[in-house]
Amino acid sequence: MSVISNQLLDMKRILFLIAVVLYGTIGVFAQSKSARAEQSIVVFNDVLRHLDVSYVDTLPYEKLTETAINQMLRQVDPYTVYYPKDKDRELRMMTTGKYGGVGAIIQQRDEKSDSTKASKKDKAKAKKYVIISEPYEGKPAQKAGLQAGDRILEIDGKKMADKTVAEVSDCLRGIPHTTLTVKVQRYGVAEPLSFVIEREEIKLPAVTYYGMLNDKVAYIAFNEFTEHSADDVRKALDELVKEHGAQALVFDLRDNGGGIIDEAVKVVNLFVKKGKTVVSTRGRTKQSERIYCTTQDAAYPELPVVLLVNHNSASASEIVAGSLQDMKRATLIGERTFGKGLVQSVRSVAYDGYIKLTTAKYYLPSGRCIQAIDYSKHQGKAEKDSTGGILPDIVLSDTSRKVDISYTLYSKQLFFDYATRYKATHPTIAPVKEFALTDGDIEDFCAFLDEERFAYETETSKYFGEVLEMAKHEDLDSVTIARLKEFAPQLKPSFREAIARHKAEVLELLEAEIIERYYYQHGRAEYMIKHDKTLERALEVLK
Repeated sequence: MSVISNQLLDMKRILFLIAVVLYGTIGVFAQSKSARAEQSIVVFNDVLRHLDVSYVDTLPYEKLTETAINQMLRQVDPYTVYYPKDKDRELRMMTTGKYGGVGAIIQQRDEKSDSTKASKKDKAKAKKYVIISEPYEGKPAQKAGLQAGDRILEIDGKKMADKTVAEVSDCLRGIPHTTLTVKVQRYGVAEPLSFVIEREEIKLPAVTYYGMLNDKVAYIAFNEFTEHSADDVRKALDELVKEHGAQALVFDLRDNGGGIIDEAVKVVNLFVKKGKTVVSTRGRTKQSERIYCTTQDAAYPELPVVLLVNHNSASASEIVAGSLQDMKRATLIGERTFGKGLVQSVRSVAYDGYIKLTTAKYYLPSGRCIQAIDYSKHQGKAEKDSTGGILPDIVLSDTSRKVDISYTLYSKQLFFDYATRYKATHPTIAPVKEFALTDGDIEDFCAFLDEERFAYETETSKYFGEVLEMAKHEDLDSVTIARLKEFAPQLKPSFREAIARHKAEVLELLEAEIIERYYYQHGRAEYMIKHDKTLERALEVLK
């Protein structure tokens, strides 16, 4: 077959794929009465035809198609997404919580930009590298010996310098029971270390932690609504009630981004009797209209429940929170939730791809719509409705987003880096309930910051610098400008003084980071419970 014939065949495939993505099937496209949509397809086809026939170089058809689709969908909403065949595992992981891999979170770092040691020129040339950020306890990476902070040098002999997180992740993931060799550089160890790891099917836990807050109140932290996650909640709750005598529950949905709607209904059904409407969906088509009701007898219809939410609680989390609130079955504490009330349906498209398509909106039993943002106003003009999301019964502000010394140290990864060094010099630490850093450890942390040449600059100082620059170009006299310059140093406090003022908060974040190096996610959760002001308020309500 000639080159031109191959190109024409590829063009036909592209046009077919575009049509299928837009209309679901060719038949639907042919029957469409939308003149505007048909006109857009004709224009796109014509442009692509001219490219195919006359463009000077060979065209990357698949990349052009994917780019065109993705740019189109970005104008619709953030949740309508195209998955070509080579990326369908991302979709499977979202719905099942499973993937074949080593069980570790990774992140990218810059070789020199983590501190102020490097000049701007050096930072621009700095190599990027990927590190192990968080190995999951009991998963292949942790069992093989990988630790948080390990810099990934090679995977199966392939160098990982300057690779993106996605590229490294692709090398780590694979078919369960296959092996790979990972070479890493570890802090405090001169020579690189190599680990042979057998991949497993990784199922991330939906219930990240559960236990008793006191002799009567149980606590469950729930991370995501994936397949069978409601069963995990039921098992944890059964154990807490039957084996530990729990008489009330604090159910934590903070930072839970949602998931499968059927799992949300099953979670509600644990506390609400059979036949109750949990949520309904409405869209443009009759098929998008549906009412979701509880179908089983409630396991715990009388158990007092306090439900914790924040600004990151979204979608299925909001269904659980909003429906239990509407039915006066739980007291909600925290922040107004995110406000994602859009229903996504997965449709197959040509060449084994998928499109996750927004088809409807969620409505609670009271008639409230969860959705907070109107995406009908495209191109960055979408506006958030202040009545969207779920407003808790007791509203508490989240102080974790304050821009202070703790925020700065956290955002610059300095808690993380110090914990890496601490682990290298402390083989073991005390149990979670007994572990505490001393004043000597705080001084050591400050010495570490000196070594990193950490300069604490407040946001106020940054803005004030801009004011000074503006003052030089405006009609201000030299005396006024001189006085402004005299004031500037007061906006750049010593980081040691700032740490002393926020000692409790700095200690909390630093201890939590260190504890996770030894006791992993479970240990961090157990530690953070002791310092959680929202949990304290929940216990007061249950009293």
